[in-house]
Amino acid sequence: MYSVSTQQNSEASRPFLTWQRIIDWAQEHYRVRSFSKDERIPARPGLLYLVQKGAVRLVGTAQVNATGSNASRLARISPEEAFLGFVGAGQPFEIVAQSPFTLQSYAHVDQTSVVWMYWHDLDNWPHFRREVLDAFRYQHQRKLLWLSTLGQRRTIDRLLGFLTLLIEEYGEPTEDGYCLPFPLTHAQIGSAIGSTRVTVTRLMGKLRQKGMIRTQGDNLLCLPTDSVLTTRNTQSQG
Repeated sequence: MYSVSTQQNSEASRPFLTWQRIIDWAQEHYRVRSFSKDERIPARPGLLYLVQKGAVRLVGTAQVNATGSNASRLARISPEEAFLGFVGAGQPFEIVAQSPFTLQSYAHVDQTSVVWMYWHDLDNWPHFRREVLDAFRYQHQRKLLWLSTLGQRRTIDRLLGFLTLLIEEYGEPTEDGYCLPFPLTHAQIGSAIGSTRVTVTRLMGKLRQKGMIRTQGDNLLCLPTDSVLTTRNTQSQG
C-alpha cells in the first residue's frame, strides 16, 4: 500500500502497455469482477488479487470462546472483527487463513474492480512480478509502523497515530489539508486501535477542538497540510 506520492510515481513508471495487457488478459479469462460498496469479495488463500479500481477494506476475524453461565456445557463461539487497513487502486493483496484467524475483504466504495490470478500467472510479466513483490514489501513496512502506533498506551495517541498513517498514505490534497478520499466510520476506527465507537467519537471531538484533525464533505477525515508534510519528512530522513 503505497503513499499517495509513491503510488502516483509507481503508476507513472509502470509501462501502460503491460498493465493494459493484464487487464485484457483478466477480462478474456473472466478474472476480473466489480463489486458494490461493502460487498464481500470472495477471495481465498493461495491466490493473488490486484485492485484495478476503487478501494478494498481488509477485515480480520478471530473466533473466541464466549463467556457465560453455560459456557462449560456448550462452547459458544463468537467472532470478533478488526479493521486491518485498505488496499488502493493498482495495489495487490492476498488472503491468509490460519485458525482461529481469518481474513476477509470488502469493497469499500462502489464499482471497486478486482483482478485475481494464480501466482504462476505472473511469469507472463516478470517486470510486473517484481513490482508486485516490491508492493508487498512496502505493505509490510507500513504494518510495522501500524504496530508501533498500536503500542501507544494512551488511546488518543493510538487514534492520532492511526489517522496520521492512514491519511499520509491515502490522503489527497484539498483546501482543508490532506483528506481521505472515502469515509471511515468511528466503529471501524475503534476496531483498528482496540477501542470502542463511543470512545473514538469523544476523542475525535478533542482532536477537532485542538485543530489536529478536520472533517470535510461527507465526514471525510482530514489532517492539516503541515502535519502530513512533517510526517513524510520525518520518514524520509529516517
